[in-house]
This record gives sequence, structure tokens and C-alpha cells, in this order.
Amino acid sequence: MYVGCQGFGTSKRELQFMTRHGVTHMDTTLDPSDLDGLKRAREEAAAEGVELEMIHIPIRESITLADEPQRDKDLDGICGWIENAGKAGLRGLNYNFSVVGYQRTPARFGRGGSQFSSFEFDKYDNEEPHKGGQVDRDEILARAKHFLDRVIPVAEEYEVQMASHLPDPPAPVLRGEVRWNYPVKDGLTQFSELVDSDYHGFNFCCGVAAEGLENPREELPPIVEYFSLKKKIFNVHFRNIRGGLNDFVEVWPDEGDVNMHTLAKIFHKTGYPYMLMPDHAPVHPDDVAPDGVSKRVRQGWAFQFGYIKAMIQAVTDEG
Repeated sequence: MYVGCQGFGTSKRELQFMTRHGVTHMDTTLDPSDLDGLKRAREEAAAEGVELEMIHIPIRESITLADEPQRDKDLDGICGWIENAGKAGLRGLNYNFSVVGYQRTPARFGRGGSQFSSFEFDKYDNEEPHKGGQVDRDEILARAKHFLDRVIPVAEEYEVQMASHLPDPPAPVLRGEVRWNYPVKDGLTQFSELVDSDYHGFNFCCGVAAEGLENPREELPPIVEYFSLKKKIFNVHFRNIRGGLNDFVEVWPDEGDVNMHTLAKIFHKTGYPYMLMPDHAPVHPDDVAPDGVSKRVRQGWAFQFGYIKAMIQAVTDEG
């Protein structure tokens, strides 16, 4: 395993920011319909010693809302993106499958004035209508299976891993959507078994999984071990939280409730072979990216790169 990153562009300035901090693998967001653009971005990254191995793709609302006939047209488009990814030499595509999507409440603050992403259910308007309406577990999983049944055969043909992020945060119900990753272990198991393929797995966010647990420190490590042993983890967002189900804050990786060294040891022991990457770095008014580059060219990301590098070195040396 090795440190990676997401969300950075392939400008020389961004790539050298990565390599100065020991990052030589990346995931980013590009136009998946532009095969020449994918190839060009991989060449730009490679020129600075970075391997662009994955990209994020959007999942259209027609697919998550089961809106026919547009859904099948958009699925055809994703199959074309997968073909392009394979031809460009990408290892995989990261995506999110959820009706309601990412949800947060007002930020909280921590050491040195850091601003943390936060969720407090008692401050969340769970009664606010959502255009997706009421979606139970069977329905959201049926929509996911429809998606996977179409795209996974193409992924197998072009040897492109399809890595699903976990809906953030897990919860029994958010604005009418029963989250497929709650309860965490059962939900991930059910989703992972919708199709039987080596190219169907997770963009596994340690932070999101922890957000759905009562006691993340004790409950998360066996979940990570289970899915890593199953070879269902294609990418890892290596981040920490304080709190758990319905009340959490995304803190610096060294001060959260989860023992990240324990997770790193599990990934090493199970032979996880891909990226560990930061996600949702804390922000501060004094920590500002230069003009013209990704907002992630900041101290917050550099700190996390170093933290992950140290974790990998520690567990490797421990054997």
C-alpha cells in the first residue's frame, strides 16, 4: 500500500506539491468522455513521477432515482466512460450511489482554530422534503443492482475497478432515504453481494464507516479486516472522527476516537495493495491555497500526507 491523494489537478505546481510530500499516486476528477484528455492527464502526471490511477465519475440522478427512459441512456454513457478508462490505462473509477447524498450540519472548531466538518442529528432538518421522496432499503438496493448489472460486465471486459463510496453519513433514514450502508457491516455486505465480480468493491472511507457506529474504536477494525480480506476495498480514505452515530466531527487523524495505527496494521496484514489517502482535511483562514490550483494545496493536506507516510512505514517495519 502507498499514500495517494484525490482532488488535485495535473498542473506542474500541484504535482510537485504532491511529490514534495512523498505522494506518487493519485485520483482526480476529469471528463470521463474525453479519452484523449484522460491519456493526456496521465502523461502530465507521469512526467512528474505521479501515477494517475483512478478518477471520480458522477452518477446521474436518473440512475439513483430510477427515472426511465433517461436512466438507460445515462447507463450507456457510463459504460462508455468505463471503456475510456480501460483504454487510458486507469485502474478504476470512484463513484457515489445515493439519493440524498452528502449531508452535514454547521462546522465545529478545534486545535489552533481548525474548522472541522460536523454532523449533529439534533441540528439536522430530517423533515425537509427531498425530491427523491421516500426510498426504502429494498428500493435503493434494487436501483444499485440495476446499475451494477449494466456496468460491471463492461468493467470486467476493460479491467476497470468500480469503487463505490459509502453514503455520508450512514443513518437509518435521512430525508426519506434509508441509507444502504446502515447498519454499517450488514449494509456493506449486502451491497458488496449485489453482483459477484472482482471489479465490484468500495472506495472505503474509514471516516464514513466510523460515523455509523456507536463505538468506532472497537467496531471499525473488524469491519475493515472483513472487507479487506474479501478484496472488496479498491481505495481507502484514511481519515478519523470524534464521536459516532448521529453526532460526529471530522478531526485531525491523530486526535480522533479511532486508532489509525490499528487500521494501518490491518491493511498491511491483509495485503491491501492500493492507496491510503487523506480526505476532508480541516481548514483554517491562514491556510489558503495559491491562486490557480486545487484548494487542497494546503498545510492541512500536507500534514495528512506525512501522517499516512509514517503509518505505512511503521507497520511495514513492524512486519
